[in-house]
Amino acid sequence: MKSAELQAHQSELAASGIHSIFTQLTDLHGVAKGKLVPIERLGQWVSQGAGFAGPSIEGTGLPRMGPRSEYYGRVQPQSLKPLPFMPGVAHAVCDGFAGNEPLDTCSRQTLKRQVARLAERGWTLNVGVEPEFFVFARDEAGQLVKADPSDKLDKPSYDFKSIYQQRDFLDDLRRQLLELGFDVLQIDHEDAWGQYELNYRFHDALEAADRYMLFKMTAHAVAAKHGLVFSAMPKPYAGSPGSGLHFHISLSDAQGNAVMAPAAKGMYLSDTGLQFAAGLLHHADALAALCAPTVNSYKRLAVSRSASGTTWSPVWKAWGENNRSCLLRSVEGRLEWRMPDPACNIYAALSGVIAAGLDGIDQRMQASAPCEEDLYERFAQDLPMPAQLPTSLEAATLALERDASLRAAVGEAFCEQILILQREQWRQWHSHITGWEWQQFGDFY
Repeated sequence: MKSAELQAHQSELAASGIHSIFTQLTDLHGVAKGKLVPIERLGQWVSQGAGFAGPSIEGTGLPRMGPRSEYYGRVQPQSLKPLPFMPGVAHAVCDGFAGNEPLDTCSRQTLKRQVARLAERGWTLNVGVEPEFFVFARDEAGQLVKADPSDKLDKPSYDFKSIYQQRDFLDDLRRQLLELGFDVLQIDHEDAWGQYELNYRFHDALEAADRYMLFKMTAHAVAAKHGLVFSAMPKPYAGSPGSGLHFHISLSDAQGNAVMAPAAKGMYLSDTGLQFAAGLLHHADALAALCAPTVNSYKRLAVSRSASGTTWSPVWKAWGENNRSCLLRSVEGRLEWRMPDPACNIYAALSGVIAAGLDGIDQRMQASAPCEEDLYERFAQDLPMPAQLPTSLEAATLALERDASLRAAVGEAFCEQILILQREQWRQWHSHITGWEWQQFGDFY
């Protein structure tokens, strides 16, 4: 955006009552962080950036002193949007810089590098995300509890009564997202108590990631307004399905042609699409560290019983045409990558997806034969199964450590910060004494 355009945009925002900008960055956890700065100095925030103490942001790896101790979040002016839930404040996405250079541990900069690799081939990755989430309330002790005690069906998918009970929250969320430019497609009650899904139109990879962060910010704010808590926890209930963040991905060329679309009838994907899929499956274990980043994630990525009688957990490394029992589902010339959960850093997850897919193309990897059966039914019959995904965060972390080619493609410095964070999370989890342990062992012996 040229200086004159930027000045005109600033004047337009100020005239509409905007006095501040929330300069938003995304830390390594995938959590929105930022600060409020005055709109009058927009030019400075674009050219230099809003300053932050680098070590105060999780995952930057920046020191506590010296010229690279300061993190600068440079405003991307095209992202400026008034926030309907914060009157007088506009939201702006920021890129991370340190020492006047793009920060290699900034997750958005990491995704931009992968998008540039696609652009070199004349390709765009289109991504539709499917956010699933839970809505809770807090009891008098501050603990998270069911927001609607009547939401208790064994099979609650699409339940009208539960949607009706949360109609004020859901409609407010819909209206605020529309004001922010989201093309909302549908909202439904999912297969667990207090669980919902909201779908909106796909975008290119970078905008899809930016919009998911804005969706989460909006959902948190709207839920708080209604006395509720928005939760991206992957698996709150042991006996119910968890939340996913499925990526519907497709490639298009400079002319808008679908690169993954099959060339002839009877094929599921083009050769390029099959190679991209093969790359995802080849690197799936390491991708788990980026797409399923918490110890709780692996309660979701498990073969488990569900009160509803159905589970959608993608456990086995297989792909199939419109097969939701597989990790990777092909449908109409695109792929649905079913591993990610809503706790992921979406920039990191998409960076890994692009890096793995391009490796599959560059190495001309051959995809396995498509799976044409329900893998859960096969598992129930105790038949041989495809290889399973990592069953713990520790296993996923080790897989990323060992996948040198994926780390190099995504970025060694960025992946090292992921590994540091996840090793510490695993250590803390194993030093924590759970209520289950007290119940099992407290007076047993």
